[in-house]
Amino acid sequence: MAVLQEYKCPCCGGAIAFDSAVQKMKCPYCDTEFEMESLASYDAELKKEIPDDMSWGDGAGGEWDEGEADGLASYVCKSCGGEIVCDENTAATSCPYCSNPVVMMGKLSGSLKPDYVIPFKIDKKAAKEALGKHYLGKRLLPKVFKDQNHIDEIKGIYVPFWIFDADANGSVRYKATRVRMWSTEDFDYTETSFYSVVREGSLSFEKVPVDGSSKIDDALMESIEPFDFSEAVDFQTAYLAGYFADKYDVDAGESIDRANERIKKSTEEVLASTVEGYSTTTPEYSSVQLKNGNAKYALYPVWLLNTSWNGNTYTFAMNGQTGKFVGDLPLDKKAYRKWLFALTGIIGAALLVIQYLLWLI
Repeated sequence: MAVLQEYKCPCCGGAIAFDSAVQKMKCPYCDTEFEMESLASYDAELKKEIPDDMSWGDGAGGEWDEGEADGLASYVCKSCGGEIVCDENTAATSCPYCSNPVVMMGKLSGSLKPDYVIPFKIDKKAAKEALGKHYLGKRLLPKVFKDQNHIDEIKGIYVPFWIFDADANGSVRYKATRVRMWSTEDFDYTETSFYSVVREGSLSFEKVPVDGSSKIDDALMESIEPFDFSEAVDFQTAYLAGYFADKYDVDAGESIDRANERIKKSTEEVLASTVEGYSTTTPEYSSVQLKNGNAKYALYPVWLLNTSWNGNTYTFAMNGQTGKFVGDLPLDKKAYRKWLFALTGIIGAALLVIQYLLWLI
Protein backbone atom coordinates (compact mmCIF):
# COMPACT_ATOMS: atom_id res chain seq x y z
CA MET A 1 0.00 0.00 0.00
CA ALA A 2 1.51 3.31 -1.09
CA VAL A 3 1.80 6.14 1.44
CA LEU A 4 1.72 9.74 0.24
CA GLN A 5 4.39 11.85 1.98
CA GLU A 6 3.25 15.46 2.35
CA TYR A 7 5.63 18.28 3.15
CA LYS A 8 4.56 21.65 4.48
CA CYS A 9 6.35 24.87 3.56
CA PRO A 10 8.43 26.10 6.52
CA CYS A 11 7.71 29.68 5.43
CA CYS A 12 3.92 29.77 4.99
CA GLY A 13 2.65 26.30 5.95
CA GLY A 14 1.31 25.45 2.48
CA ALA A 15 1.72 22.04 0.90
CA ILE A 16 4.82 21.91 -1.32
CA ALA A 17 5.60 19.63 -4.25
CA PHE A 18 8.44 18.81 -6.60
CA ASP A 19 8.77 21.29 -9.47
CA SER A 20 10.25 19.56 -12.46
CA ALA A 21 11.13 22.83 -14.18
CA VAL A 22 13.58 23.90 -11.46
CA GLN A 23 14.29 20.41 -10.11
CA LYS A 24 13.49 21.55 -6.58
CA MET A 25 10.67 21.36 -4.11
CA LYS A 26 8.55 24.51 -4.49
CA CYS A 27 5.68 26.12 -2.60
CA PRO A 28 2.87 27.21 -4.97
CA TYR A 29 1.66 29.77 -2.42
CA CYS A 30 4.77 31.82 -1.57
CA ASP A 31 7.04 30.59 -4.43
CA THR A 32 9.83 29.59 -2.02
CA GLU A 33 12.15 26.92 -3.44
CA PHE A 34 13.91 24.24 -1.41
CA GLU A 35 16.84 21.98 -2.20
CA MET A 36 16.00 18.31 -1.72
CA GLU A 37 18.83 17.90 0.80
CA SER A 38 17.61 20.85 2.86
CA LEU A 39 14.06 19.52 2.90
CA ALA A 40 15.20 16.09 3.99
CA SER A 41 17.12 17.69 6.85
CA TYR A 42 14.07 19.77 7.74
CA ASP A 43 11.88 16.68 7.83
CA ALA A 44 14.37 14.90 10.07
CA GLU A 45 14.43 17.83 12.48
CA LEU A 46 10.63 17.94 12.58
CA LYS A 47 10.54 14.29 13.64
CA LYS A 48 12.94 15.06 16.49
CA GLU A 49 11.11 18.23 17.53
CA ILE A 50 9.52 18.14 20.97
CA PRO A 51 5.85 19.19 20.90
CA ASP A 52 5.06 22.48 22.59
CA ASP A 53 3.60 21.37 25.93
CA MET A 54 3.28 24.78 27.49
CA SER A 55 1.13 24.97 30.63
CA TRP A 56 0.27 28.56 31.47
CA GLY A 57 -0.26 29.60 35.05
CA ASP A 58 -3.86 30.31 35.98
CA GLY A 59 -3.23 33.01 38.57
CA ALA A 60 -4.73 35.86 36.54
CA GLY A 61 -7.24 37.99 38.37
CA GLY A 62 -8.63 37.55 41.83
CA GLU A 63 -11.84 37.61 43.81
CA TRP A 64 -13.55 40.90 44.65
CA ASP A 65 -13.33 41.84 48.31
CA GLU A 66 -16.59 42.07 50.19
CA GLY A 67 -18.42 45.24 49.17
CA GLU A 68 -15.70 46.29 46.72
CA ALA A 69 -17.90 45.93 43.63
CA ASP A 70 -21.02 47.38 45.27
CA GLY A 71 -20.43 50.76 43.64
CA LEU A 72 -20.16 49.33 40.15
CA ALA A 73 -22.90 48.65 37.61
CA SER A 74 -22.84 46.78 34.32
CA TYR A 75 -24.91 46.54 31.17
CA VAL A 76 -25.02 44.42 28.04
CA CYS A 77 -25.61 46.38 24.85
CA LYS A 78 -28.59 44.88 23.01
CA SER A 79 -27.18 46.09 19.71
CA CYS A 80 -23.62 44.69 19.68
CA GLY A 81 -23.45 42.54 22.83
CA GLY A 82 -20.73 44.58 24.53
CA GLU A 83 -20.68 44.33 28.34
CA ILE A 84 -19.49 47.52 30.01
CA VAL A 85 -18.77 48.39 33.65
CA CYS A 86 -19.03 51.88 35.18
CA ASP A 87 -19.91 53.50 38.48
CA GLU A 88 -23.42 53.13 39.90
CA ASN A 89 -24.22 56.84 39.41
CA THR A 90 -24.36 56.42 35.63
CA ALA A 91 -28.01 55.81 34.76
CA ALA A 92 -28.14 56.27 30.99
CA THR A 93 -25.40 56.47 28.41
CA SER A 94 -24.49 55.01 25.01
CA CYS A 95 -22.38 52.05 24.01
CA PRO A 96 -18.77 53.14 23.23
CA TYR A 97 -18.58 50.53 20.47
CA CYS A 98 -21.76 51.08 18.45
CA SER A 99 -23.23 54.29 20.01
CA ASN A 100 -26.53 52.54 20.76
CA PRO A 101 -28.42 54.22 23.68
CA VAL A 102 -28.40 52.04 26.81
CA VAL A 103 -29.65 52.15 30.39
CA MET A 104 -27.59 50.78 33.28
CA MET A 105 -29.43 47.82 34.78
CA GLY A 106 -27.45 45.37 36.88
CA LYS A 107 -24.66 45.06 39.40
CA LEU A 108 -21.24 43.73 38.45
CA SER A 109 -20.95 40.00 39.03
CA GLY A 110 -19.38 36.83 37.71
CA SER A 111 -16.00 38.23 36.67
CA LEU A 112 -12.45 38.24 37.95
CA LYS A 113 -11.06 41.26 39.68
CA PRO A 114 -8.20 42.83 37.67
CA ASP A 115 -4.68 42.49 39.04
CA TYR A 116 -3.41 45.80 37.63
CA VAL A 117 -4.58 49.01 36.02
CA ILE A 118 -2.70 51.68 34.07
CA PRO A 119 -4.44 54.98 34.93
CA PHE A 120 -5.44 57.46 32.24
CA LYS A 121 -2.88 60.21 31.63
CA ILE A 122 -4.52 61.82 28.57
CA ASP A 123 -7.82 63.68 29.03
CA LYS A 124 -10.83 64.03 26.73
CA LYS A 125 -9.74 67.43 25.40
CA ALA A 126 -6.40 66.01 24.28
CA ALA A 127 -8.18 63.09 22.59
CA LYS A 128 -10.34 65.50 20.60
CA GLU A 129 -7.31 67.59 19.60
CA ALA A 130 -5.49 64.41 18.55
CA LEU A 131 -8.23 63.67 16.05
CA GLY A 132 -7.64 67.03 14.36
CA LYS A 133 -3.89 66.38 14.23
CA HIS A 134 -4.61 62.96 12.73
CA TYR A 135 -6.04 64.71 9.65
CA LEU A 136 -2.86 66.70 9.02
CA GLY A 137 -0.70 65.61 6.10
CA LYS A 138 -3.35 63.23 4.72
CA ARG A 139 -3.26 64.36 1.07
CA LEU A 140 -5.81 61.78 -0.08
CA LEU A 141 -8.37 62.71 2.59
CA PRO A 142 -11.55 64.31 1.15
CA LYS A 143 -11.29 68.06 1.71
CA VAL A 144 -14.78 68.33 3.21
CA PHE A 145 -14.22 65.47 5.67
CA LYS A 146 -12.43 67.61 8.26
CA ASP A 147 -15.27 70.17 8.37
CA GLN A 148 -18.23 67.84 8.01
CA ASN A 149 -17.05 64.87 10.07
CA HIS A 150 -18.97 65.08 13.35
CA ILE A 151 -17.72 63.56 16.58
CA ASP A 152 -20.68 61.62 17.91
CA GLU A 153 -19.03 60.48 21.10
CA ILE A 154 -15.72 60.31 22.95
CA LYS A 155 -15.46 57.63 25.61
CA GLY A 156 -12.64 56.84 27.99
CA ILE A 157 -12.67 53.10 28.52
CA TYR A 158 -10.44 50.67 30.38
CA VAL A 159 -9.91 47.77 27.98
CA PRO A 160 -9.27 44.30 29.51
CA PHE A 161 -5.92 42.74 28.65
CA TRP A 162 -4.36 39.44 29.60
CA ILE A 163 -0.62 39.96 30.06
CA PHE A 164 1.66 37.00 29.64
CA ASP A 165 5.19 36.17 30.79
CA ALA A 166 7.14 33.31 29.20
CA ASP A 167 10.61 32.05 28.33
CA ALA A 168 11.33 31.03 24.73
CA ASN A 169 14.00 28.77 23.25
CA GLY A 170 14.32 29.38 19.52
CA SER A 171 16.17 27.71 16.66
CA VAL A 172 15.94 28.97 13.08
CA ARG A 173 17.84 27.84 9.99
CA TYR A 174 18.16 30.07 6.93
CA LYS A 175 19.25 29.54 3.35
CA ALA A 176 21.50 32.49 2.56
CA THR A 177 23.49 33.73 -0.44
CA ARG A 178 26.35 36.09 -1.11
CA VAL A 179 26.66 37.56 -4.59
CA ARG A 180 29.94 38.87 -6.01
CA MET A 181 30.11 40.65 -9.39
CA TRP A 182 33.11 41.73 -11.45
CA SER A 183 33.99 42.42 -15.07
CA THR A 184 36.88 41.98 -17.48
CA GLU A 185 37.34 43.49 -20.93
CA ASP A 186 35.37 40.64 -22.48
CA PHE A 187 32.96 39.33 -19.85
CA ASP A 188 30.81 40.22 -16.87
CA TYR A 189 30.88 37.67 -14.04
CA THR A 190 28.45 36.91 -11.22
CA GLU A 191 29.40 34.48 -8.47
CA THR A 192 26.71 33.29 -6.07
CA SER A 193 27.73 31.41 -2.93
CA PHE A 194 25.13 29.48 -0.89
CA TYR A 195 25.18 29.07 2.89
CA SER A 196 23.19 27.35 5.60
CA VAL A 197 22.91 29.71 8.57
CA VAL A 198 21.63 28.61 11.98
CA ARG A 199 20.63 30.88 14.84
CA GLU A 200 19.67 29.65 18.30
CA GLY A 201 18.94 31.52 21.49
CA SER A 202 16.84 31.92 24.62
CA LEU A 203 14.73 34.96 25.37
CA SER A 204 12.48 36.00 28.24
CA PHE A 205 9.27 37.91 27.62
CA GLU A 206 7.34 39.95 30.17
CA LYS A 207 3.90 41.54 30.04
CA VAL A 208 2.98 40.50 26.49
CA PRO A 209 -0.55 41.96 26.10
CA VAL A 210 -3.53 40.26 24.46
CA ASP A 211 -6.84 42.10 24.18
CA GLY A 212 -9.51 40.30 26.23
CA SER A 213 -12.48 41.92 24.47
CA SER A 214 -14.02 40.40 21.35
CA LYS A 215 -15.74 43.70 20.49
CA ILE A 216 -12.47 45.48 19.77
CA ASP A 217 -10.30 44.40 16.87
CA ASP A 218 -7.00 42.96 18.16
CA ALA A 219 -5.16 44.74 15.34
CA LEU A 220 -6.58 48.10 16.48
CA MET A 221 -5.44 47.56 20.05
CA GLU A 222 -2.00 46.35 18.96
CA SER A 223 -1.69 49.48 16.80
CA ILE A 224 -1.81 51.78 19.84
CA GLU A 225 0.82 49.78 21.71
CA PRO A 226 3.10 49.93 23.54
CA PHE A 227 1.75 50.65 26.99
CA ASP A 228 4.33 51.43 29.67
CA PHE A 229 3.68 48.79 32.30
CA SER A 230 6.11 50.43 34.72
CA GLU A 231 3.28 52.89 35.44
CA ALA A 232 0.78 50.13 36.27
CA VAL A 233 -0.57 50.01 39.82
CA ASP A 234 -2.52 47.48 41.83
CA PHE A 235 -6.18 47.67 40.84
CA GLN A 236 -8.56 49.82 42.84
CA THR A 237 -12.15 50.60 41.86
CA ALA A 238 -11.46 54.30 42.39
CA TYR A 239 -9.60 54.41 39.06
CA LEU A 240 -12.86 53.63 37.25
CA ALA A 241 -14.54 56.84 38.40
CA GLY A 242 -15.56 58.86 35.34
CA TYR A 243 -14.62 56.11 32.90
CA PHE A 244 -16.01 52.89 31.53
CA ALA A 245 -14.37 49.49 31.99
CA ASP A 246 -15.01 46.77 29.45
CA LYS A 247 -15.75 43.39 31.01
CA TYR A 248 -13.65 40.70 29.35
CA ASP A 249 -15.48 38.12 27.25
CA VAL A 250 -12.34 36.31 26.06
CA ASP A 251 -10.72 34.57 29.02
CA ALA A 252 -7.03 33.89 29.59
CA GLY A 253 -7.26 30.34 28.25
CA GLU A 254 -8.73 31.55 24.97
CA SER A 255 -5.98 34.18 24.66
CA ILE A 256 -3.07 31.77 25.00
CA ASP A 257 -2.81 31.01 21.26
CA ARG A 258 -2.52 34.73 20.47
CA ALA A 259 0.12 35.17 23.17
CA ASN A 260 2.10 32.20 21.86
CA GLU A 261 1.88 33.59 18.32
CA ARG A 262 3.19 37.02 19.36
CA ILE A 263 6.03 35.56 21.46
CA LYS A 264 7.12 33.12 18.77
CA LYS A 265 7.02 35.80 16.07
CA SER A 266 9.09 38.16 18.21
CA THR A 267 11.62 35.40 18.91
CA GLU A 268 12.01 34.71 15.18
CA GLU A 269 12.41 38.44 14.46
CA VAL A 270 15.15 38.79 17.09
CA LEU A 271 17.06 35.80 15.72
CA ALA A 272 16.62 37.04 12.14
CA SER A 273 18.10 40.43 13.09
CA THR A 274 21.42 38.69 13.86
CA VAL A 275 21.79 37.32 10.32
CA GLU A 276 23.88 39.95 8.57
CA GLY A 277 26.29 40.21 5.66
CA TYR A 278 24.31 38.16 3.13
CA SER A 279 22.67 39.21 -0.13
CA THR A 280 19.54 37.15 0.56
CA THR A 281 18.22 35.11 3.49
CA THR A 282 15.26 32.71 3.39
CA PRO A 283 13.96 30.87 6.49
CA GLU A 284 13.97 27.10 5.98
CA TYR A 285 13.17 25.80 9.45
CA SER A 286 11.92 27.35 12.67
CA SER A 287 11.28 25.90 16.12
CA VAL A 288 10.29 27.98 19.16
CA GLN A 289 9.56 26.22 22.45
CA LEU A 290 7.90 28.08 25.35
CA LYS A 291 8.08 27.41 29.08
CA ASN A 292 7.43 29.05 32.46
CA GLY A 293 4.21 30.68 31.31
CA ASN A 294 2.23 32.97 33.57
CA ALA A 295 -0.79 35.24 32.98
CA LYS A 296 -2.25 38.25 34.77
CA TYR A 297 -5.31 40.43 34.23
CA ALA A 298 -4.97 44.18 33.66
CA LEU A 299 -6.99 47.17 32.47
CA TYR A 300 -5.37 49.54 29.94
CA PRO A 301 -6.66 53.08 29.20
CA VAL A 302 -8.08 53.76 25.74
CA TRP A 303 -10.03 56.66 24.26
CA LEU A 304 -12.58 55.59 21.63
CA LEU A 305 -13.93 58.25 19.26
CA ASN A 306 -16.96 57.51 17.12
CA THR A 307 -17.54 59.92 14.23
CA SER A 308 -19.96 60.03 11.32
CA TRP A 309 -19.66 61.49 7.83
CA ASN A 310 -21.54 60.95 4.61
CA GLY A 311 -23.66 58.19 6.13
CA ASN A 312 -20.69 56.19 7.41
CA THR A 313 -19.30 55.66 10.92
CA TYR A 314 -15.59 55.91 11.66
CA THR A 315 -13.96 54.67 14.86
CA PHE A 316 -10.63 55.99 16.16
CA ALA A 317 -8.62 54.83 19.15
CA MET A 318 -6.00 56.61 21.25
CA ASN A 319 -3.68 55.20 23.87
CA GLY A 320 -4.87 56.91 27.06
CA GLN A 321 -1.39 56.73 28.53
CA THR A 322 0.94 57.72 25.66
CA GLY A 323 -1.39 59.54 23.26
CA LYS A 324 -0.68 57.29 20.27
CA PHE A 325 -3.60 57.73 17.86
CA VAL A 326 -4.89 55.41 15.11
CA GLY A 327 -7.95 55.10 12.91
CA ASP A 328 -9.08 54.60 9.32
CA LEU A 329 -9.90 57.59 7.13
CA PRO A 330 -11.97 57.81 3.93
CA LEU A 331 -10.18 58.01 0.60
CA ASP A 332 -10.75 60.77 -1.95
CA LYS A 333 -10.96 58.51 -5.01
CA LYS A 334 -10.54 61.39 -7.46
CA ALA A 335 -7.40 62.62 -5.70
CA TYR A 336 -6.14 59.04 -5.52
CA ARG A 337 -6.53 58.55 -9.28
CA LYS A 338 -4.62 61.79 -9.92
CA TRP A 339 -1.86 60.73 -7.54
CA LEU A 340 -1.66 57.26 -9.12
CA PHE A 341 -1.55 58.76 -12.64
CA ALA A 342 1.25 61.15 -11.61
CA LEU A 343 3.19 58.35 -9.92
CA THR A 344 2.85 56.15 -13.02
CA GLY A 345 4.15 59.02 -15.17
CA ILE A 346 7.16 59.54 -12.90
CA ILE A 347 8.01 55.83 -12.93
CA GLY A 348 7.60 55.70 -16.72
CA ALA A 349 9.89 58.70 -17.20
CA ALA A 350 12.49 57.16 -14.89
CA LEU A 351 12.46 53.91 -16.87
CA LEU A 352 12.95 55.80 -20.13
CA VAL A 353 15.95 57.62 -18.66
CA ILE A 354 17.44 54.33 -17.47
CA GLN A 355 16.92 52.72 -20.88
CA TYR A 356 18.57 55.71 -22.59
CA LEU A 357 21.58 55.54 -20.25
CA LEU A 358 21.93 51.81 -20.88
CA TRP A 359 21.79 52.45 -24.63
CA LEU A 360 24.59 55.02 -24.30
CA ILE A 361 26.70 52.53 -22.36
